Amino acid sequence: MPHALVVDDEADSAEMMATLIAMEGFTVATAGSLRDARKQLALQEPDIVLLDLMLPDGSGMQLFDDGKNLTNTEVVLITGHASLETSIQALRLGAVDYLVKPVNMKQLHGILSRVTKPSALKAEAADLQTGLEEEGHFGLLWGRSAVMRHVYEQILRVSGTAVTVFITGESGSGKEVVASTVHDLSRRRGRPFLGVNCGAISPHLIESEIFGHEKGSFTGADRQHQGFFERASGGTLFLDEVTEMPLDLQVKLLRVLETGTFMRVGSTQVQETDVRIIAATNRSPMQAVKEGKLREDLLYRLNVFPIHLPALRERAEDVPLIAEHFLEEISRREGQVKTFDPEALKRLSEYSWPGNVRELRNIVHRAYVMARGSVIVDECLPTTDAPLPVLTGAPILSIRVGTTLAEIERQVTLATLEYLGRHKEKTAATLGVSLKTLYNRLKEYSTVPVSLDADLPSDSSSWGDLGH
Repeated sequence: MPHALVVDDEADSAEMMATLIAMEGFTVATAGSLRDARKQLALQEPDIVLLDLMLPDGSGMQLFDDGKNLTNTEVVLITGHASLETSIQALRLGAVDYLVKPVNMKQLHGILSRVTKPSALKAEAADLQTGLEEEGHFGLLWGRSAVMRHVYEQILRVSGTAVTVFITGESGSGKEVVASTVHDLSRRRGRPFLGVNCGAISPHLIESEIFGHEKGSFTGADRQHQGFFERASGGTLFLDEVTEMPLDLQVKLLRVLETGTFMRVGSTQVQETDVRIIAATNRSPMQAVKEGKLREDLLYRLNVFPIHLPALRERAEDVPLIAEHFLEEISRREGQVKTFDPEALKRLSEYSWPGNVRELRNIVHRAYVMARGSVIVDECLPTTDAPLPVLTGAPILSIRVGTTLAEIERQVTLATLEYLGRHKEKTAATLGVSLKTLYNRLKEYSTVPVSLDADLPSDSSSWGDLGH
């Protein structure tokens, strides 16, 4: 039977919490001071300690200083209020989570149901490190470069905690794989991992998709619908392209992060949630704030633990390893083994990969299909001297000094789309972005007036179908 220790100088609060924990199948001891806590730790090593930092004979932090007493014990902080500072403090001390008084029963139940010895998590981390050295992958992430090893270290550091993670990186670099890896290494792994692309859902439907709705709450709502927060209960919710989320919905997301509660659309009943949030964006977060795409207060609440995923061109030494992994994968699926000629791998390493890992995977699949024999040579591989399509005869844009980068990006995107006959696939390939990213940009541009300073077609009506 697992054992818990409650360290709280408020006797009534400690006894009430002990009773609740005992109902979850734990044996429980209580302590009202550092001295009593040390005695209890010496008597029996607990699986979990619920620790109030404000004690009559000192700070609960001193138990962390004792070192050996908590090496194989989960620690959950007890605090009077939830704040960004509390999250950061829990992370810094090595606590896996924190509880706010009065205790949220759903959150307490979730914490107790996920109790895992730190030694078990360390063993899993050791297995991943072995896989990295022997095979070149860290779970589903591939690469041995220094920049990726730093990402792996960050994943290991944060996965055992409950803090919010904010992943940044270019489209196609693998942000969702990083989020999934954090989930798989966390104590929530037995519960759902759900991902939602905030830019791919209609602004009119996204609130309902995330928070759910009641029957009859709007036209067409013929039944009650559970949103992502309910369906991911106990697990992880991945909010991809969070800067595409409508601002009014960002306010409601901020409230969930601060209170752990939400309401379905059309309901007045408050729902408690026990979900870890991992967010991601391919934009610069601070630039998104300046452009009014992301609330500054939400950024600070999401950005408790930032992870930046490098572009593939920043880790060219990983390209052969990743390419061979994709080739083995498709060979296994198709039933015919093919290999790369060394010169072909060299050529792949010299390419700039504007589409990142996603583009590399597509190129490898194409090369596999096109190769006549069992060895892939230069066929269908990008050339190093012309990695991107060259737009011969394309018009030259006139950009004024001082024009914002966002405006330059908009002008280049729209001009390229027009020059290529509004062919969106060709435009995405030429600009080196995914088709999803291009659609997101076009949807955004359709609400922004075309600058009169841009050397673009004068017929403004020609932009009317950009989002279609």
